[in-house]
Amino acid sequence: MSPDLITIKRALISLSDKTNIELIVNIVKKYNIEVLSTGGTAKLLREHNINVKDISDYTNFPEMLNGRIKTLHPKIHGGLLGRYNQITHKNEMEQHNIKPINLVIVNLYPFSQSVENNLSFDECIENIDIGGPSMIRSSAKNHENVCVITSPNDYSELQKILNKNDGATELKDRKLYAAKAYAKTAYYDSLIAQWFNQQVNIKWPETLTIAGTLSSELRYGENPHQESAVYQNPNHKLNGIVKSNLLQGKPLSYNNLNDSDAAYELIKEFEGPTIAIIKHANPCGVATKKLILKAWEAALRTDPQSAFGGIVACNIEVNNELAARMNEIFLEVIIAPSFSTDALKIFSSKKNLRLLKINKINNQPLIDHKIMKDLSDGFLIQDRDLETLNIDNLKVVTTKKPNDEEIKDLIFAFKIAKHVKSNAIIYAKNNATVGIGAGQMSRIDSSQIAAIKSEKASRFAGLKNNMAKGSVLASDAFFPFADGLIAAAEAGVTSIIQPGGSIRDDEVIEAANKLGLSMVFTGIRHFRH
Repeated sequence: MSPDLITIKRALISLSDKTNIELIVNIVKKYNIEVLSTGGTAKLLREHNINVKDISDYTNFPEMLNGRIKTLHPKIHGGLLGRYNQITHKNEMEQHNIKPINLVIVNLYPFSQSVENNLSFDECIENIDIGGPSMIRSSAKNHENVCVITSPNDYSELQKILNKNDGATELKDRKLYAAKAYAKTAYYDSLIAQWFNQQVNIKWPETLTIAGTLSSELRYGENPHQESAVYQNPNHKLNGIVKSNLLQGKPLSYNNLNDSDAAYELIKEFEGPTIAIIKHANPCGVATKKLILKAWEAALRTDPQSAFGGIVACNIEVNNELAARMNEIFLEVIIAPSFSTDALKIFSSKKNLRLLKINKINNQPLIDHKIMKDLSDGFLIQDRDLETLNIDNLKVVTTKKPNDEEIKDLIFAFKIAKHVKSNAIIYAKNNATVGIGAGQMSRIDSSQIAAIKSEKASRFAGLKNNMAKGSVLASDAFFPFADGLIAAAEAGVTSIIQPGGSIRDDEVIEAANKLGLSMVFTGIRHFRH
């Protein structure tokens, strides 16, 4: 027998989650393993005709303090930490009648469920597991001698390992499960730490841990030479892109997920039938109309070239009429709360097209999740941009006042600017974008690009006039100079919305007055990098 093989003679089993316990029963019976256990786990194992020794009988020490002390005893942790192949350990263990424990199968009190169920502070505290993490960490440290299993998903693989080795585990397997065990306790403690920080209003703790569970490994990252995976954040309770239902098509790639999330975040801003078309995480067309098909036509008309291979989000059901029109061009992903049966039939002709079903796109509560960005030697973290705009935020600063229709379009365009990479310029008319300039180093460049795109799209649509004529303009940040307004006026813009706050605001306002433009300040900046 290989020297790194450890035959399982004694196991400690304590489970909050009883999933797949039948596999444990089969393992114990097949290899005649002595079992130590407590409470409900011991009761359930006995119901499966397993001979179980209670922890309190084994330690000769009763459970105390309402069950807070059960396994915190030298006979338990000595059995987990003892290196029986070392003479000093062996002698001490025999002196104190401590027997080696070769297998630990433990999962933890459901703390996160206590929080999700809005239990009281004291009840959540009682659902913080102490003995479980202690046993897991002790076993993982002594993986030389102990195999520790923390997930019901691993029982089947454990069974295969024992079958292969006639009831023994190999060192390489014990190392693997030890790594999983430390990740499990770190994850568990991270959830508790984040919850506790919230309870005592610590927003920026001195040490920060991030918790996540693997959703899937991806084929590659942003580029083929980069490996990638997607994780679920347990603190995000909304059903977003990661939790969506893939009704059709290949699994989403890194770029698909990134772009789809951008589409999802944008579409949540709007009431009424809305379409958002996204390319490289930037909107290339957005429209809200009374009829969803009209919204599609207006959004697509903004930039039909960029829409090719794009991501589309729709905030109401995709019906057969809309599906037929969408199916005319190549799209990567379509996101909607539902798809009609006929729509699914239409899309089925394109096997690689991903259809994502997401519940409750509209009216989801805005939750203060954090946004993180990795740096070469650290990371940035900030609040999500949840600032919203309504008519009460508007401050008219020009002689000319925007009319009611312009105000609607100004608010519509400014909502979109929040989701466009800075420097962001949005031209909009009749609740639809007509030109978008994104991610340029100067605001004047973004203004000019938006105008060029509008003119190009107008020619493509066979229109006599540039769609930008009579439109409004939204800027994510203030205009540092008047040249951006001049470019907008030349494109046919009649009204402008921007945060204001530049030292040259007076010059910009004077330029707007000379150009006959109305302009409003919001006091809200929406940089997006």
